[in-house]
Amino acid sequence: MVGLISFLVVFLSVSSSTASTCRCFPSDPCWPSPQQWDDFNTTINGKLIATTPLGSVCHTNNTFTTYSESACASLRSIWDYPSTHYTTSSSPMAPWFTNFSCNPFLADIAPCAIGPLVRYAVNATSATDYQQTLNFTQTHNIRLVIRNTGHDYLGKSTGAGALALWTHHLKDIEIISNYTSASYTGPAIKVGAGVQFFEAMAAAHEENFVLVGGNCQSVGYAGGYTQGGGHGQLASKFGLAADQVLEWEVVTADGELLTASPAQNADLYWALCGGGGGTYGVVLSMTSKVYPELRTTTANLTFSAEGVTRSVYWGVVERFVKGLLPLTDAGGVAIWEATNASFTVTPVTIPGGTKRQLEAWLAPTIKLLRGYNMSYTYNIGEFPTFWESYAAMNPMSNVTEAQIGGRMIPRTTVENNSSALIAAFRTIADYGAAISGVSMNASRNAVPDNAVNPAWRDIAIDIVLGTTFDYYNRTADLQNQRLMTNVLIPLLTALTPDSGAYLNEADIHQPNWQWVFYRNNYATLSAIKDKYDPNQVFYARTGVGSERWTELKDGRLCQVNRSSI
Repeated sequence: MVGLISFLVVFLSVSSSTASTCRCFPSDPCWPSPQQWDDFNTTINGKLIATTPLGSVCHTNNTFTTYSESACASLRSIWDYPSTHYTTSSSPMAPWFTNFSCNPFLADIAPCAIGPLVRYAVNATSATDYQQTLNFTQTHNIRLVIRNTGHDYLGKSTGAGALALWTHHLKDIEIISNYTSASYTGPAIKVGAGVQFFEAMAAAHEENFVLVGGNCQSVGYAGGYTQGGGHGQLASKFGLAADQVLEWEVVTADGELLTASPAQNADLYWALCGGGGGTYGVVLSMTSKVYPELRTTTANLTFSAEGVTRSVYWGVVERFVKGLLPLTDAGGVAIWEATNASFTVTPVTIPGGTKRQLEAWLAPTIKLLRGYNMSYTYNIGEFPTFWESYAAMNPMSNVTEAQIGGRMIPRTTVENNSSALIAAFRTIADYGAAISGVSMNASRNAVPDNAVNPAWRDIAIDIVLGTTFDYYNRTADLQNQRLMTNVLIPLLTALTPDSGAYLNEADIHQPNWQWVFYRNNYATLSAIKDKYDPNQVFYARTGVGSERWTELKDGRLCQVNRSSI
């Protein structure tokens, strides 16, 4: 009996300690009762959504939905379409976070559990929905996740045992013909937090404007993309997406609705413009600069390594990549991908440029391809507007089914050490990884004072590496994760020791991520987070302040002993 009492004392002591330092988990006594969830749902006018794992339809052993062979086949056929995931309130796109147990590609008898997915989501359509959700999560000590589309390589938009604030249906768009402030007068666009690129760009084009957006059409405009920096085909012409922001509407952890601009709550404005999403507050809307539509010349180019030596093939790649520097200085951007088998450019763009200009910049590469009798395809066009160029020459982007890592390559490396850079690319490709690059110049215009990683201001190429993800082989996936962290990214880091990585397109296990993603802005960003979120309500993997937390094996989010940080 004494032994049993001792056991209970220890058990209760450990449970109490866990409860006090961890977010409440569904298996805990503190988890809200069904009645409390119902009452909360009433408070938010029926906008609470209980998660049903998307892949559960493919499993006979699940408690969420009925197994259907035909529905499963249909789901598999569209699994890599972004709309499959962004129309749900819970399904992330990055394969590592899509819930391996409910994988639609496993055998139907495999068990299906909710795993790393959020338990519930609030379909938020107002600041009041934000405030009610923040109040509920803090009252019950529940992990909060901010989610829009689920476009997220680092798992920030999902979390075990979490309640998600789903911002996807905040779709208001307003074109402001003459926004006026002390720092800017001119046209602007105001968008709700759920607006996606294809929606914002279409609305701007209708009024004969363009905006800085990314290549993947379905990414959220005002979310982690802009809050983390944001590049794209217009980034050399006008700057990063974060550089365009005029003001934010944001709800803080205490439920206060604030305007953050250079004139109001300027520190919060500074942090949201490049300091990462989901950690200082929840954005309700964003107002950003737009620019007059402009003639745009765009080209696509693909060439094969077949029939030539590896040295010849990679030599042509080097000539192309190094030759892009004058183009980016003139406002152009090239988006490309290299493997051991082929090199693809989709696309290279000169906003405001002519066909003759782009042909001249590409001519040395085309000459080499012809001289070596290499197989290639080449398509170039001059369009009256950027919108028409984007629609015609920018392929629809599907889900990236790869495990990624990233590195920013400074201009000096491309100018002075291109042979070593290409040698690193060759080694990376020999491991079977793909190398994706965005060649750009983000500092042609005056650089604003914001929290963007300073490494962006020296950049010639933003590199993203991808290793394969196998839905059937967890062991292989773990090996590829280790390969990325321990071998591939270090090859580029050795060449660029003073650079960094784009915090939205990076290795989830990046060492020293505070420096790599934020550089010397991190201390200031941490202080701003503490000011607006003193109780650390907001958590996002590798977001500012996330080192104060750890995720246990079951996904439970627990505080780290501050003395050990």
